[in-house]
Amino acid sequence: MEIKLSDHFSYGRLIRFALPTIMMIIFTSIYGMVDGFFISNFVGKTPFAAINLIYPFLMILGVFGFIFGTGGSALIGKLLGEGKRGKANSVFSFLVYITAFTGIVVAIIGCIVMEPVARLLGADEAMLADCVLYGRLVLLGLPVVMLQFEFHSFYVVAEKPKLGFWVTIAAGFTNMIFDFLLVALFPFGIVGAALATVASQIVGGMVPIVYFARRNTSLLKLGKTEFDGRALFKTCTNGSSEFVSGVSMSLVAMLYNMQLMKYAGENGVAAYGVLMYVNFLFLSIFIGYAVGTAPIVSFHLGAKNYPELKNVLRKSAKILAVSALSMFLAGELLSKPMAMIFVGYDAGLTALTVQGFRIFSFSFLFAAVPIYGSSFFTALNDGFVSAAISFLRTVVFETAAVLLLPLLFGVNGVWFSLVAAEFVAGVVTLSFLAAKRKKYGY
Repeated sequence: MEIKLSDHFSYGRLIRFALPTIMMIIFTSIYGMVDGFFISNFVGKTPFAAINLIYPFLMILGVFGFIFGTGGSALIGKLLGEGKRGKANSVFSFLVYITAFTGIVVAIIGCIVMEPVARLLGADEAMLADCVLYGRLVLLGLPVVMLQFEFHSFYVVAEKPKLGFWVTIAAGFTNMIFDFLLVALFPFGIVGAALATVASQIVGGMVPIVYFARRNTSLLKLGKTEFDGRALFKTCTNGSSEFVSGVSMSLVAMLYNMQLMKYAGENGVAAYGVLMYVNFLFLSIFIGYAVGTAPIVSFHLGAKNYPELKNVLRKSAKILAVSALSMFLAGELLSKPMAMIFVGYDAGLTALTVQGFRIFSFSFLFAAVPIYGSSFFTALNDGFVSAAISFLRTVVFETAAVLLLPLLFGVNGVWFSLVAAEFVAGVVTLSFLAAKRKKYGY
């Protein structure tokens, strides 16, 4: 039986409704890991470090897709809850078109500034050419990757999360197949890896365009629209937390790389690259659940069904608590096998990666609270609080930790930074949830 946004949600319904989105984001992280595996094992440690050095900058450029997706889905979900389906479709269409246009403009700017940015991030002469080449090639797919990020949220509000899962599967297999062909079988190196990434992004970004442009069974259809400055402003304010989170996480990742170049050199950047791949795989469960359940919150806010808001929040807290403990234990057990997959050819690099991940894993105990809390306030159309959580979590807490803790603990201080930041961010998020409880009735 198909689950509707208007339903009452038990634990089982919540998990089943969110599961396709969770799997979609997990699979996205897995095929990102495949890129790293092929480059590290078939091209070398230096190119692997180079792409991990420039990758945070590429993520900053793609963050607009998350802004329009999460901010727009909150607005569209609220409109659907109010019974304004025509307006919801108009806003949906407008946001898709504005995302594609923004992607083209940002890609051009990114290509122009790629080399000075790579130098600013600390790329030496051995890494510089690889950083610039990989970065510029990947930017060819920026408009479609922004659409792909955007549709992660739109699939759910359209009540088609399973469609999102299958599109992501198709994009993932495209990436894996082309990685094998262009990196492992034919030695095209980072050029092959970049083209494989772009090919997968075309699948992920264009298939939903085709689906929503035709007559379909979802709540949304792509069609004629007009410029809607008010909807754009509301979308951007709703999605401001995702903008803050995306940009600040990428900036902090750059800072991590700079600190690791200082304290551990090229090996430190390579080890951090492995940790980021695996970290995103684990956090995909939290992110997928938060994105997958956000439209439920928006819909019931629009319908003024406050008991259901309270029900969803309480059940989500218990689900995420169990997930957090499970992921911490898995991180401790899988740290060495994960490191061996990526950098098993270098004993020193493997040891550094394992040591980092065993410390890093403690962050999973706390990360669910700010991730879900930020998404929950976005779904409530409270972009200010959502952005405050994201800003404090990354820009303030992580930046302070990664600058101060290495002075006390050396390279281990870098790994401890995320643990400390997630703990403090969790405390702040709980404070916001308590303070806003009466206002939203959850």
